[in-house]
Amino acid sequence: MTPERLRLQNGEPIEAPVRNVEMDDHTAEYWARQLRIGAGIAAVVTAIGGARIAMGWDPLDRWWLIPVALAVLAQLALFSLPWSRLVRDGRTKRWLVAWWFGELPVMLLFGWVDPDGWMLYLPAAVLLLVTAAALWSPRFVIGLGVMAIGGYAVLLPVRAGTTAGTTFVLVAMMACVVGLTAIYAKSRRWLDDRRQATEHRAETMLAASADAVIAIGPDTTIRYANESVGQLLGFEAAAMVGNRLNELLPDERRVLAGTFLDDLLALPTGQSRRAESQLRNAEGEWVYLDVLATNWMDDPDIEAVVVSLRDIGARRALEDKLHLQAYTDSLTGMPNRALFRRRLEEAVSAPGGNPVTVLLLDLDDFKLVNDNLGHSAGDDLLSTIAGRLRRHVRPSDVLARLGGDEFAILMHDLEPGDAAALAERLVRTIREPIRLASRDVTCSLSIGIATSTAYGENGSSADHLLGNADLAMYAAKRAGRNGYAVFDPTMTMSVLEEAQLRSDLEHGLEHDEFLVLYQPVVDMQTQRVTSVEALVRWQHPRDGLLGPYHFIAAAEANGLIVPLGRWVLREACTQLARWRAESPAAADLKINVNLSARQFQYAGLVDDVAAALADAGVDAASLTLEITESMLMEDIETAKRTLHALRGLGVRLAIDDFGTGYSSLSYLKQLPVDVIKIDKTFVDDVHIDDDDVALVDAVAGLGQALKMQTVAEGIETDEQWSTLRSIGIDHGQGYLFGKPAAPAEINALLAGVSAISAHG
Repeated sequence: MTPERLRLQNGEPIEAPVRNVEMDDHTAEYWARQLRIGAGIAAVVTAIGGARIAMGWDPLDRWWLIPVALAVLAQLALFSLPWSRLVRDGRTKRWLVAWWFGELPVMLLFGWVDPDGWMLYLPAAVLLLVTAAALWSPRFVIGLGVMAIGGYAVLLPVRAGTTAGTTFVLVAMMACVVGLTAIYAKSRRWLDDRRQATEHRAETMLAASADAVIAIGPDTTIRYANESVGQLLGFEAAAMVGNRLNELLPDERRVLAGTFLDDLLALPTGQSRRAESQLRNAEGEWVYLDVLATNWMDDPDIEAVVVSLRDIGARRALEDKLHLQAYTDSLTGMPNRALFRRRLEEAVSAPGGNPVTVLLLDLDDFKLVNDNLGHSAGDDLLSTIAGRLRRHVRPSDVLARLGGDEFAILMHDLEPGDAAALAERLVRTIREPIRLASRDVTCSLSIGIATSTAYGENGSSADHLLGNADLAMYAAKRAGRNGYAVFDPTMTMSVLEEAQLRSDLEHGLEHDEFLVLYQPVVDMQTQRVTSVEALVRWQHPRDGLLGPYHFIAAAEANGLIVPLGRWVLREACTQLARWRAESPAAADLKINVNLSARQFQYAGLVDDVAAALADAGVDAASLTLEITESMLMEDIETAKRTLHALRGLGVRLAIDDFGTGYSSLSYLKQLPVDVIKIDKTFVDDVHIDDDDVALVDAVAGLGQALKMQTVAEGIETDEQWSTLRSIGIDHGQGYLFGKPAAPAEINALLAGVSAISAHG
């Protein structure tokens, strides 16, 4: 099996062994180093023997200096041999075994011939054992030691004239030295095995990683690439090694890559930088990548930048789709309110103070079309009107559908007279009959016009400009509809109406005119009611029962949403406690409460939630707080702190209307969210629209990946229910399972009445 490159040592790529490989580079270098040390020691010991011959032998026997000198030179010559390559060959090892064991007879012969040689034998034998223990197995060392002890046992009584007792003591001490060197050899072998096992484990994990990992040296040369590079980019890992980074990058990415590396190298050793980038694969296709690079350039064992690449194409595709959904009206394909507001803010804050004109368009009595002809006819009407509006705007203008029957146009550098002329043309165009459901329908349009002023004067902000256009549009409606009005500061009637609405809201809070209805949320598989969502209504003394669309926006604008939301929260928790006290079937029931944007930003929110739970006597895990995407993304860092504080209480958290705002998935995974609620707009056509199926399926997969539950809102038909259930959505909510109901009806439902009456 071919060894794979795993790590860097001394600036060079190292071949790391896999199983069944006899010797890796690290071991080979170690052997080479020890063999050179051993050769040096052998040369020194041989030279000492030569000195002994020169000083103590008979002149006639000093010719032995010639072979001794040659032996010293030969041993010194061993330094230059390429041992790191030779030791991989089994034949070399056999020669080394012969060399080690061959040293002992030579040492014994010298000890026998030389009068004092028996004294030199002991240190020479010990040195031989020490060098052997650094390389060979304990068994080898013991075998070598036994031979050395045998020679010592012969020399002591014969050449040194020691007594039997002295000989025994010295031989026993020699045996201790042999035992210690054998133990050392065993410890070294154990450490080598541990090192190889660790390296093999790291190599296996790195090879099995889905992330592509490359190491880039100081000269931007790629020194290592794992096999996942081939799966990710289509390049062979071996072919990448040795190439410079710029050779693998398209021209347009080289400057960015160089800047990224320069910034990374400016960081301390071990610090990382993360980025998202694009690279072309071997087939020329763009691949979206998450890039995590760590600076190990100053680490002597690595001397490289280690880069991990992860394919985030699927995530980016989902984000792009969510982004499209978040900023595009699904019916007309126009920009929606969120995108229009962004473009408006950019326009009014652009340098130069050029005037910006907004036309706010609202169809008159559009509700009658929906009521008389149905929602499908209403959608056809809106699509036709959108097409007519497009014919009258310039390419540089922004035409958006803000929602329902409301449109808006953002225009630059438009004279006031031109805006009025355009409004007249639009009114005439919309008055032309439209064929719907075998009948001609005639619509009228009310338009409000407002133009920004320069240098911070009134009307120069996006909020003021939209507000002024809204005031003008209502002025057009009050003037008889089917016309337009240009904003005038005297248009204060709507302000007075808002003041009256605020007074009515305050009165309603003081006199308990609000009530809470509850809509069931069911398990998609068992149809069992698992929770209920608390929905506030206003029992107005004059106008009757009002839905949230009649008062929530006003309460949000004037700040009354905070006390109203606090009351809803306490009422919902108290009602949950009542249900649990009245019915065993409610023991596991949970309750969902919506938080408004202003309530979510309120500093006392966490205390309000804690007090509501404590006063009602229900556990925190029974309460789920729902927050919309747009609320989170307004200030993600503050939102994260608030969510973590709420999570600290033990309550569950849900993202409501998921998909209608724009939330980056990289932020979503950082938030302590338990539930994703899929907006009704994605549910309406899920049984007939493949795109909606794909999107809902992607969100379901996202929920599973992030360990979040998924809830589909607005389920009204069996087909929708069946499709969502097959996709794997956990829970469902909608008129198919039950409309918002009074507490007594929910109690009856828990007592045994099916949440889906048509299915029993």
